[in-house]
Amino acid sequence: MATKIFLYVLLFTLLVHLHGFSQNTDGDKRLIQFSGVVVTADSLNPVSFANILIKNSRRGTITDFYGYFSFVALKSDTVQFSAIGFKESYYVIPDTITSERYSLIHVMDADTILLEPTIIYPWPTIEDFKEAFVNLDIPDDDLEIARKNLNVAEMRHRIESYQMDGSLNYKNYINRETSKLYYIGQTQPISIMNPFAWAAFIKAWKEGKFKKQKDDKY
Repeated sequence: MATKIFLYVLLFTLLVHLHGFSQNTDGDKRLIQFSGVVVTADSLNPVSFANILIKNSRRGTITDFYGYFSFVALKSDTVQFSAIGFKESYYVIPDTITSERYSLIHVMDADTILLEPTIIYPWPTIEDFKEAFVNLDIPDDDLEIARKNLNVAEMRHRIESYQMDGSLNYKNYINRETSKLYYIGQTQPISIMNPFAWAAFIKAWKEGKFKKQKDDKY
């Protein structure tokens, strides 16, 4: 009786091991080395550091800088590809693969993300905005600036108030040197006896040019 029980236990253990061995063999046959490259659809550039995950599991990997990946997977697995700026895509590994390796070139489409516009105002309240809008000093455009520069009264004021620039000082110096060369070897005429000089002096005195120049000095 003990011998029969021992034989039954031995037979049961042998059957369990054979069943487990057959399951392991079938599982090993389903394993493949899944490799490939992930590229963009528009320019075929590599998608670097894309996430590759077996659906409903924690198995997966990421692509390298050149978009290459390689990991162990099972036949009929659904592989999920995702990356920032690209649409999520899937690929089902065929169950008819006869070799232990399988390669793939996976193409991902760019995804355009539209964000709601955000307007930043420099005023904390609507009242501050209204006050700033009312008191806004609008600068002159090019046409208005040209009109002001060509205004006759403005041009006359500038002519009367501005001192001589470099070109006028140069002309005055050259005129005096030319006058010296013209009268060289003889006595130069004195302007105090020149009636035209007196007429110009009286005219300038009546117009108040000398008073204006005195005020400008102070």
